[in-house]
Amino acid sequence: MTHTKPQTSFLVLALLALAGCATGTDVKSVDNAQPMHQHGEQSVKKDICANPNTVPSSLCSETATATFDSKGVLWVTWVNDGTIYVQSSPDKGITFTAPVKVNAVAEQVAAKGESRPKIKIDNNGTVYLTWDLTLDKQRSTYIRFSRSTDGGQHFSEPVTVNDNLEVIRHRFNSLAIGKNGEIFIAWLDARDLEPAKKAGKAFKGLSLYYTWSADGGKHFHPGKSVADQACECCRIDTAIAKDNTPVIVWRHIFEGKIRDHALVKFKDWNTPGPVTRLSRENWEIDACPHHGPALSISHTDTYHAVWFSNAESKQGLFYAYSKDAGQHFSEPVNFGKAGASHPHVLGLGRQVAVVWQEFDGKNNSIQVIKSADEGKTWTQPEALAQSTEMIDEPFLVSDGQDIYLSWQSAQRGYQLKRL
Repeated sequence: MTHTKPQTSFLVLALLALAGCATGTDVKSVDNAQPMHQHGEQSVKKDICANPNTVPSSLCSETATATFDSKGVLWVTWVNDGTIYVQSSPDKGITFTAPVKVNAVAEQVAAKGESRPKIKIDNNGTVYLTWDLTLDKQRSTYIRFSRSTDGGQHFSEPVTVNDNLEVIRHRFNSLAIGKNGEIFIAWLDARDLEPAKKAGKAFKGLSLYYTWSADGGKHFHPGKSVADQACECCRIDTAIAKDNTPVIVWRHIFEGKIRDHALVKFKDWNTPGPVTRLSRENWEIDACPHHGPALSISHTDTYHAVWFSNAESKQGLFYAYSKDAGQHFSEPVNFGKAGASHPHVLGLGRQVAVVWQEFDGKNNSIQVIKSADEGKTWTQPEALAQSTEMIDEPFLVSDGQDIYLSWQSAQRGYQLKRL
């Protein structure tokens, strides 16, 4: 980490405060009368991001990912110039610790759109990160992993967790931590594509693979396949069920070029269960939707799922819940206006929240709906933030007491807002 002189550090902190990076303020909330582009904001950002002597700032990153630990401390990871940084905040985003490097040597970290670093904390406070490493061959990637056992002060040297080391696609990783500290990583993998073609077999999309570790990431089991014909360009999501087993959702390629969604609940950490169908819009498309689903499993073991579809008769964003471990889902609720995309969901007890992006031709906004009865009824959509500039995909995080909106602003860096 670069050390700066005291007077330089003071100046940097002042600039960061002006930019909103350390204040948790909104881009533009509906109850905030401040103009979107405050005088000097862009020049402040330029000064921070172009000056190699300043402390690295989330303001210079396109994306950010956050989580809470069991003590209610907020952890955020973001990328700048091929280096992954981690910061923590004990006061819900008002102040942050100094950025700590995860990878000592910069590398081509995927940190845009549906692919970005993931961060999770186990009950002992160990910090885990995964990310996609972009290789020199087009669309080829590896899945990388690092951890910190000293509260985020130092991180282990990154390792590649996909045991297949061909220069092919291993992408869109999803990270989940079990109740006993198990580390579960799933991703989309191209290793079965060429063998199938050589054998004269039809093979669409990629395979869904996973690995896991029972010793805190010291060792990982060999990668195993969950399913073939996963959509090759959409994020996947993983949650841990009440019985402490992983559950994965992804966009699947069904018969007839249908790209709807599927779910697998594991029988144990080594054994995937059968593939079940999550959504049935019958979206027939032989192309990449670039919209993956999201899943949250509440303490009551209710599965909450959201997704996007552009089928001829069923378009927009959808939500459904399951009370029987994903075997059956409720009738989907259709929400969001034209231009809605990238939904995310979080269930906390009987409370459920869903956020998404929306573009009306002029403004990008973050919208939210909320439910107090486990997804049976919903509030009307509410705009939480809006901007004429780009807004990163919104996500939801929880400290166990409340639900928070987490997102990255092009103007002000990382943002957190309690719902």
